[in-house]
Amino acid sequence: MWRKPVSRADICVVACAEAFRGDGEILAAGIGGAVTVLAARLARLTFEPELLTHDGVCLLTGDVPALGAAPEVVEGWLPFRDHLWLVLNGRRHVMLGASQIDRYGNTNISCVGDWARPKAQLLGVRGAPGNTRCDPTSYWIARHSRRVFVPEVDMVSGLGTDRGAYELRRVVTDLAVLDFGGPGGAMRLVSVHPGVSVDDVAAATGFDLDTRNVAQSREPTAEELRVLDRLDPGRLRDREVAA
Repeated sequence: MWRKPVSRADICVVACAEAFRGDGEILAAGIGGAVTVLAARLARLTFEPELLTHDGVCLLTGDVPALGAAPEVVEGWLPFRDHLWLVLNGRRHVMLGASQIDRYGNTNISCVGDWARPKAQLLGVRGAPGNTRCDPTSYWIARHSRRVFVPEVDMVSGLGTDRGAYELRRVVTDLAVLDFGGPGGAMRLVSVHPGVSVDDVAAATGFDLDTRNVAQSREPTAEELRVLDRLDPGRLRDREVAA
């Protein structure tokens, strides 16, 4: 039976969606691109129907629109003060990006180089401290490289497992899925995407990984592909993933 080809981007969206599995009635927030937004919406439309999703601004959506489309059904108004209440009370699972991340999940989105004279100014710490201290947090890294996966971040914006993070769930990249189930809460390689080897991931990581019992990342089901194509008919997800 013919099956529609699966792209690396499809694999990545499904891997990100899996991070929300088991969350139940909690705000699922994908930040930083098409892949994370699609992941939250895909999870809600398939295996995690109680998830709360929003339009990226201030509306809780009753339906799950395609990327760029306005919701037809609005469940509620979510002003910033209420959004902060959810964050401070552990009722949001956010999937963030990171310019740097170390073996314990400390992340940097603020500056590259020495704080007194940085080479580059980035976003600032923004909400990363509160997110990582109060809520489940996952990460999407579109380009897995030694520039991102570093022995030590130049500045801690998001807390790692060694600094009291509430729950670091998953790190999904264009190469693999990782978590923090290694010794002492260190990063562990969970699965590699089809066509990627453990050695490929190790070579692109600036610190040693726990690489015991590595699986292959699962492919989307036919139903998941159908949902993805409805949510992203222009395949914006492919623009975020090189392979």
